[in-house]
Amino acid sequence: MSDALKHECGIAMVRLLKPLQYYKDKYGSAFYGLNKMYLLMEKQHNRGQDGAGLASIKFNVDPGTRYISRVRSNANQPIQDIFEQINGRLNALNEEFPEKIDDVQWQVNNAPYIGNLYLGHVRYGTFGKNSIESVHPFLRQSNWMHKSLIVAGNFNMTNSKRLFNDLVDIGQHPKEMTDTVTVMEKIGHFIDDEVTKLYKKIKEEHGVNKKEASPLIEEHINIKKILKRSAKNWDGGYAMAGLLGHGDSFVLRDPAGIRPAFYYKDDEVVVVASERPVIQTVFNVNIKDVKEIDPGCALIIKRNGKISMNKIKEALPKKSCSFERIYFSRGSDADIYTERKNLGKLVFPQILKKIKNDLKNTVFSFIPNTAETSFYGMREAAEDFLNLQKTKAILNGGRDLSAEHVTEILAVRPRIEKLAIKDAKLRTFITDDNSRDDLVAHIYDVTYGIVKPKDNLVIIDDSIVRGTTLKKSIIKILDRLNPKKIIIVSSAPQIRYPDCYGIDMARMGDFIAFRAALDLLKDFNKYHIVDEVYQKCKAQQQLEDLEITNMVKEIYAPFTNEQISDKIAEMLKTPEIKSEVEIIFQTVENLHIACPNHLGDWYFTGDYPTPGGNRVVNDSFINFYEGNKGRAY
Repeated sequence: MSDALKHECGIAMVRLLKPLQYYKDKYGSAFYGLNKMYLLMEKQHNRGQDGAGLASIKFNVDPGTRYISRVRSNANQPIQDIFEQINGRLNALNEEFPEKIDDVQWQVNNAPYIGNLYLGHVRYGTFGKNSIESVHPFLRQSNWMHKSLIVAGNFNMTNSKRLFNDLVDIGQHPKEMTDTVTVMEKIGHFIDDEVTKLYKKIKEEHGVNKKEASPLIEEHINIKKILKRSAKNWDGGYAMAGLLGHGDSFVLRDPAGIRPAFYYKDDEVVVVASERPVIQTVFNVNIKDVKEIDPGCALIIKRNGKISMNKIKEALPKKSCSFERIYFSRGSDADIYTERKNLGKLVFPQILKKIKNDLKNTVFSFIPNTAETSFYGMREAAEDFLNLQKTKAILNGGRDLSAEHVTEILAVRPRIEKLAIKDAKLRTFITDDNSRDDLVAHIYDVTYGIVKPKDNLVIIDDSIVRGTTLKKSIIKILDRLNPKKIIIVSSAPQIRYPDCYGIDMARMGDFIAFRAALDLLKDFNKYHIVDEVYQKCKAQQQLEDLEITNMVKEIYAPFTNEQISDKIAEMLKTPEIKSEVEIIFQTVENLHIACPNHLGDWYFTGDYPTPGGNRVVNDSFINFYEGNKGRAY
């Protein structure tokens, strides 16, 4: 990804199923859970560098003892920052009370973050200011343990306004309209309602006072029921984690499986994370032991250690995000690694067509670093093609072939080189536009002396979103090698539509594919379609989400994929570029072949997995047309 995207968040949860003394005896430290949380968060730092937070809950503490601890940071290195804060407090206690280092019960009573249940979050901000108030986990605190709620998630709701109004309709006065606040307050409201009903029932059946009722409420509180009522009107992609103060916890996943969530459990621990290989690495477990939380379901862990998978919402057709596979997730996942390689293999026939089968005069490379795996697939496809040619040449030569000639045939291989090198990002401290552009152009460097003037240069990227870095840096620096032709290959299809489920891709005008389509409409005297689409989008604004159609598809409908690709190439080639420039995009069909279990392709097709997506794309187009830079959801 040459264009930086702020995207995705990551969650991590650890529930220790044994007393803390057990971990001290077996692993040498009562900080076992805390250490695992650090690793789970650090190994998901790819998912969020705008902020990080951690919350812990202690079990079996006396009234007057702090049982919830929380720390958040939006520092430059937020994960390191929060754990430095935690370690600072723990080390200070060790220095003050060195005789208590091995006293687990004393540590439980006196040291923060030594708990039984942990929830961590790494954040990439999708909208708004990166203030500390925006950093998860969020806390809704009460003097009743079972009413205290901690929430963190990887999500965006498409219908935040409706969720806000739902709260207003029940008499609340939410402090913000953000989906995080509305989600937490909705869950909190139904927790309060459940507790009130439970108390009345328990009082009638057992004749107990409020103090005696609290442990009975905690035992019988129905998390499944609370989540069903809370999530009834949610529309979006989400992996939502929550802790109740008394020790119940849950992780809820959206019905289409848009956002990922995985878990592992044994007799010592239950762990949840956004990425499967993270759990494998941190707990040294086999891939088959890490399970996916089912779409529309919640993994619920009761205070007593009972674990269950519960259906909260009816599952929709599974549309887990393909962009996770292409770019966002850790490439160390076995399936993701294979899928990325296959993306590189499947795009190779298009490359062959562009270079007219001339591998002899073609150099293959990639844009660091996320495109490297798809590059391996492209290289294998090139080798397979050459092997077919070699076999044919040997068979055609028959008995007349000498050993030297056979060796010569076998020695032919694809020209594979590392050409693009990403330097440390240069500070664009000069305000003059021309000067700044010159600095930006040098974000990448190249390896000189390899490419010849008659060569095609094929360089693969995982995806092309805005095209800004390609235009201002990569193509310019590659042109210095003086190839005959520069072919930029995207392992992903053309990104045509905004995301609304957790990735910062909300503005239509940012996408180079969209801008290319607009230019083509002008070229073909069809720009009236833009006005017509605007009117159709406006006409649907008052409809219910289920009645809305994605009208933006009409912008692209008059043109083939190739026409849009060629226009993008034209837009990316600035006047000083001497080489020919061509662009190849993966097809949607091949994307589905490469990622058969992850069919969420709305970025490329406009086929949104939830009704709210169609509202967002139309509103995003309206914002573009009206020059409004606001958020479409």
